[in-house]
This record gives sequence, structure tokens and C-alpha cells, in this order.
Amino acid sequence: MDDELPEYAAAVLDAVDRIPPGQVMTYGDVAEYVGAGGPRQVGQVMSRWGGAVAWWRVLRADGSPPPGHEARALDRYREEGTPLRPGGRRVDLRRARWAGD
Repeated sequence: MDDELPEYAAAVLDAVDRIPPGQVMTYGDVAEYVGAGGPRQVGQVMSRWGGAVAWWRVLRADGSPPPGHEARALDRYREEGTPLRPGGRRVDLRRARWAGD
């Protein structure tokens, strides 16, 4: 098996590394920032290699945390002061979305 990180995956992980604490991007935002792929491709990269970066800062378009990691992500959001919607189960994208450098 090839251990080398594909160029697209490296670009996605670099983009995620740039997201400041307390802010987030959607999978689609990351694809747009990178200039290639789409939400599904970003999701595949995050699923395979995302443990090396602040994975909780990339979420679904409705502001919900990555599937299967909700409790851990919500803990991180609270630690970082990420704005949450009423009820505290989703991020308030209007206030927390990062637009890039």
C-alpha cells in the first residue's frame, strides 16, 4: 500500500489546519477553498486522514458535527467557544463560519 498522501488530501488537510479555533467550515467550504472536488471528496479525505488535523472544525452544511463524532466534536466546540445554535447540538454557521485567509 502506498503511504504517500495524495496531493488533493494534502491540500484539504492544509486548509483545515488554517481554520482558527472557534471557527468552522463546511465540507463544501473546504472544497471551494481548495479549488477542487466537492463535499464528498473532502469527507473522504477527512474520513481517511482527518485525525491529524482539527477535524471537528469541518462539518455538514446544516451545522451538525461529523457523523459518528458528535459528542467529541461538541466538547471541542465548547472548549474553543465556537458559537452554537439554540439547543447546543449544532454550530451557528452564520457566526462561526470561517471565510478563509
